[in-house]
Amino acid sequence: MNDYQTFFSGDLKDPYPLYHQLRSEDPVHWSNVVESWIVTRYEDVASVLQFSPELSSNRILSLFQLLSSDIQEQTKPLYHHLREEMQYKDPPEHTRLRKLVNKAFTPRMIAALRPRLEQVLNEMFQDLLKQGRMDFIRDFAYPFPVIVICELLGLPPEDRDQFKHWSDDITAFLEALSEDYSEVAARAQSSVLSLQDYLGQLVAQRRQNPKDDLITALASAVEEGEKLSEKELHAMIVFLLFAGHETTTGLLGNGLLALLKHPEQLQRIRENRSLISSAVEECLRYDGSIQRISRLATQDFEMGGKQIQQGQRVWGMIGAANRDPMKFSEPDQFDVSRQDNRHLAFGTGIHFCIGAPLARLEGEIAFNLLLDKMTDIQLQEGAAPWRKGISLRILESLPITFLPK
Repeated sequence: MNDYQTFFSGDLKDPYPLYHQLRSEDPVHWSNVVESWIVTRYEDVASVLQFSPELSSNRILSLFQLLSSDIQEQTKPLYHHLREEMQYKDPPEHTRLRKLVNKAFTPRMIAALRPRLEQVLNEMFQDLLKQGRMDFIRDFAYPFPVIVICELLGLPPEDRDQFKHWSDDITAFLEALSEDYSEVAARAQSSVLSLQDYLGQLVAQRRQNPKDDLITALASAVEEGEKLSEKELHAMIVFLLFAGHETTTGLLGNGLLALLKHPEQLQRIRENRSLISSAVEECLRYDGSIQRISRLATQDFEMGGKQIQQGQRVWGMIGAANRDPMKFSEPDQFDVSRQDNRHLAFGTGIHFCIGAPLARLEGEIAFNLLLDKMTDIQLQEGAAPWRKGISLRILESLPITFLPK
């Protein structure tokens, strides 16, 4: 298949033609390269994302079993941290954790953030507008969601860059494609140990001196007599930190790139701001941050005429599902007014992204303020480089020029 090896090395700049080919020729495809089933049709991907007896989210052990015995031994703390994260849990453990985080991460809390989000962006624009140019990722799409999630959690502003560094190390391990995991595993291990030490001290401070932040709320959340254990609490904070900035950076960067490549669509939302909400949804569908979610087969079953065996990994390709012509008319067309846009960018079922309302709010406010503050936004010459990986699709940089309004 065209670009097959390039895709699985994490270097494919445009995976969508390959997704179309897989979906039409072999929608439930076994890949010897990654020893996993690659699922590309919308309905099949949705069934992979839904909780079922056949597929488990508890896939961390299978990931570590790909490592050499020496590296497995060296990275036990990393393994024990990751297995506590809610995204890798099945019911009833997942149900308990979700209820607890829901008590702290409430819709009211998200809605109340709007004035602060607008203030953060206005402060950022004060310096950026003077320049007439910027790297949109470095100067805007990365710092904005990092500031937001760190404030929401209650992390000290001076430690934001350190948290980003730790988060990047753990993400690099989960995205690693090389057979030699030793270097990325060692960095991830070091960052997890540093995080655990840091969070242990921070949580202890919050218990002595509670504040109006998410860490305090999580530390005190109780559901039917159940509380988060210390390990679960640390894992939840790390998970929310990662989920709260990486994917939003992708939404903003990928979304602006799509708008600049389709200037007629950008002009439509300039003229009709009521389209901002549907434009955010279209950015999520058209070129979303999360391209795949992995599950582990817990028993033999059939999908699309193929026999999935117990213990095999199944990749639900969200990026492919969101361009499925059986679900979306003209799926490769970027349309900011698209209706009935039930994409899978935030997943579905019990694992539906808990931060989806926050990401949507950040996207709407950010794009509105961009249009308020800038005109004649232009891509600078040269290709916009993508980070290496096949799970996250996020730009490394996006240089633009503009005129202040």
